[in-house]
Amino acid sequence: MDSGSSNCFGRFLLIAFFPFLFVLFLGVNYFGIINLTNISAHTFYIIVVIFLIFLLFIPHNAFISVCKIKSQFSVTRNELEKNLEKTALEIEGKKKSILSVRDFLEDYFKNVRNDNFAKVASSTFPMLGILGTFIAIAISMPDFTVSSSKELDREISTLLSGVGTAFYASIFGIFLSLWWTFFERLGLSRIEQLTLSLEDIYSKYIWSERELLKFKYNQKAIQDNELIRALKDTFNLDFIKDINREHLTSYEKIIESTKSGLKEVESALNNSTKLLVSSIDKLNVAQNSIEAKVSLESNLKEFNKNAKELQKLLESFDNGLDNSLKKIDHELAIAVEHISSMVDSISKIKE
Repeated sequence: MDSGSSNCFGRFLLIAFFPFLFVLFLGVNYFGIINLTNISAHTFYIIVVIFLIFLLFIPHNAFISVCKIKSQFSVTRNELEKNLEKTALEIEGKKKSILSVRDFLEDYFKNVRNDNFAKVASSTFPMLGILGTFIAIAISMPDFTVSSSKELDREISTLLSGVGTAFYASIFGIFLSLWWTFFERLGLSRIEQLTLSLEDIYSKYIWSERELLKFKYNQKAIQDNELIRALKDTFNLDFIKDINREHLTSYEKIIESTKSGLKEVESALNNSTKLLVSSIDKLNVAQNSIEAKVSLESNLKEFNKNAKELQKLLESFDNGLDNSLKKIDHELAIAVEHISSMVDSISKIKE
């Protein structure tokens, strides 16, 4: 047996010592070694059973657990350091762990003792004592159907003596609860000291809550800036002004060229009309109808020529308008890309 195990067994004996003295005291009185008090057989055996149950609970007391933890301290630190490496996070060029030493130790200590036993122990022993008292009273209950007064007095005496000794079970149960609670609190305070010491040792290897909160706000600020930049790119007034300026310039050129072409067509049509009128006059008054016919054919050719030029001008207007619409589509596609970037930034912020 190593020194750590011997030390833990010594603590086990320390917790069991005074309850054992109480049982021993009742035992020597029950067997008649000394006669300081009267103790019935059923009361004594009930107290012995309660004491044996108490012995089963002792290994789960915090005073024993802290001894086991200290005996395995090197193993505990190795496990802690491995978990620190696994949970390491690099932030702004520094690498630290996000592990909580306290949470790790709480999970690690659950393997040392049964918390359920520790939680119910302080209330279990008084209940066992009260239960033992009622059992002892029930066993010592006399038969009141006797016929003579002497027998009745004897039965009452037996009842009173049994009731008197039965309360030892309740006293023993309350004493065990107080004794257990004292060592439980003492062990928990030692565990808290150990936890604080480990937190202090590894504090420089672990991100503090303040540092993580600062990093979180910095990340949020970066995301906000990305969102603002995306919004500016999407709804940039200069961008809109450039689009309007370019398209207005294109429309102005188209309108000017259209006006100029229409004026030329108008002038050509006026000339053609005058020539047609002149030709008609010649047909009415001229003697030579052949000359009039030739003049009419020449004027019709000129009219057809002007009509073709008007068709080309209209086609040029359509092409210019189509190019302008294509350019608008291209600029709108760029705007949609900016909006998509803005949506991605908003999604990151929500996450």
